Amino acid sequence: MIPVGLSTASVWPRTASTAFALAGSLGYDGVEVMVWADPLSQDVPALARQSRRSGVPVLAVHAPCLLVTQRIWSPDPVVRLRRAVEAAQDLGAPTVVVHPPFRWQRGYAEGFADLVSGLEETSGIAVAVENMFPVRRGAVAVSAFRPSIDPTDVGHRHYTLDLSHTSAAHVDAMALAARMGGGLRHVHLADGTGLPKDEHLVPGRGDQPCARLCRHLAETGFTGQVVVEISTRRARTSRQREDDIGAALRFARSHLGRE
Repeated sequence: MIPVGLSTASVWPRTASTAFALAGSLGYDGVEVMVWADPLSQDVPALARQSRRSGVPVLAVHAPCLLVTQRIWSPDPVVRLRRAVEAAQDLGAPTVVVHPPFRWQRGYAEGFADLVSGLEETSGIAVAVENMFPVRRGAVAVSAFRPSIDPTDVGHRHYTLDLSHTSAAHVDAMALAARMGGGLRHVHLADGTGLPKDEHLVPGRGDQPCARLCRHLAETGFTGQVVVEISTRRARTSRQREDDIGAALRFARSHLGRE
């Protein structure tokens, strides 16, 4: 069975402890830890204790590579990625998710492919590089990433496919999955309506082929993880947040053939 995890980003502005609690109560198979401003997400021993107490395993660690996380653990992106891999080892997570380098990170970008490959070789952790989306100003689209928003342009061993990002980028998600091929290791399951921003809607509430992709994964023997990464920051109540996260889990399991 394909495991379905919950990204700790899905409960923001609540902390990772809320994600562990909801994942446990709703029946998720684990969590993906987004390392960012939440102090718990940066504290590997505390995360290990939270995982043991809740009985919810960590399926993946998302390296701190957002604009707002550029100084978490270290101002050096190489150090941040190495620490994410070490965290995954300590937490028993098989996967690290990382974004391509920003355009201004020239030295990091030049050695990025070799860094990712070397970390995978020495750690046994899959470092899955994620597809991104451009900044749009009218008809003009500008990529902040080097060499592009599409990690298959470089060619890595493992990839993360994010459906909210394909929506914002106006990219065919199924075609991108085909380009990723057997390297597709990790899926961020969310939805979007094509707006030029990262919407992270509950799957099924936008125009992305979420159901089709899930069925494709089940039919082709996908051996990675599917992680729900939605936004609930506008939820007015804890119950509304829980309902959306529960709906996303039911959607995933239904189309992955688990119900």
